[in-house]
Amino acid sequence: MTEKVALIGAGVMGNAIATRLLDTGHHLTVFDLDPDKVQALVAKGASSASTAADAAAQAAVVVLSLNSADIVERAVFGDAGVAQGAAVDTLIIDMSSIDPEATRLLAERAGEQQLHWVDSPLSGGSPKALCGQLTLMLGGSDQAVHRAQAFLTALSTNCTHMGQAGAGQTTKLINQVLCGLGFMAIAEATRLAQDAGIDAQRIPVALKGGRADSALLQEYLPRFANRDYTPTGRLDNMVKDLDAAQSLARSSNTSMPLTAVCAELHRLMVSAGYGAEDQAMLMEYWRDRAPV
Repeated sequence: MTEKVALIGAGVMGNAIATRLLDTGHHLTVFDLDPDKVQALVAKGASSASTAADAAAQAAVVVLSLNSADIVERAVFGDAGVAQGAAVDTLIIDMSSIDPEATRLLAERAGEQQLHWVDSPLSGGSPKALCGQLTLMLGGSDQAVHRAQAFLTALSTNCTHMGQAGAGQTTKLINQVLCGLGFMAIAEATRLAQDAGIDAQRIPVALKGGRADSALLQEYLPRFANRDYTPTGRLDNMVKDLDAAQSLARSSNTSMPLTAVCAELHRLMVSAGYGAEDQAMLMEYWRDRAPV
């Protein structure tokens, strides 16, 4: 099902989402504070908008791909934001990864203005977005999610309704705990293999189908071994998500000691200047005389 879509946020993930939507025939209008990011998508066939309100006025579905709850709030409810341009019954799909409680409050505000809000954080990164194979976890009303799922078939192969607003974001935090710990384990294992004289490139083949196998292992161990730092997901975004997971854990009295250590090791990399780099940059932690 093709729609008139507005995309707010054209970073690495936003660009991949936009590219896939254009490839699947959607009419796309893009707004981002960085004009170069917008022009990169205009060159692929998108239209540009001068404000988020202008973009929303031209769309039935608004997709958000932003970095924090504060930015999402400003983009939707701030001056010249989405809510000022969107028609009644516009569907807002927030594909950012933000705090679940903030999401519930944003969804309530949207409902007061007769806008429908679905939180739809993702797993799979930009490579999966480009080929329409994202895993999406959705929160929102049955009606809004049903409508969102019909649209999101262009982007995903697994799209699950997890509950009311905020439930998708909670599920994403669980996903990030598993991924964050997994990245650290794979980085350590890669370095052990290299130090022990094993060809790390062969480990994914050797372990395929066994209990240690995973999509994360198959994708990232070769990248770690080759120090392939092509951007697919930022280290500072992982810190943000792990911090949010720990905040949620404290509010539910859940002990998460491994997540705490994982968050601090990621934070160490960010403090060393690697925040904007890909997760594979974790291998720098294990370099001889590592800068951290």
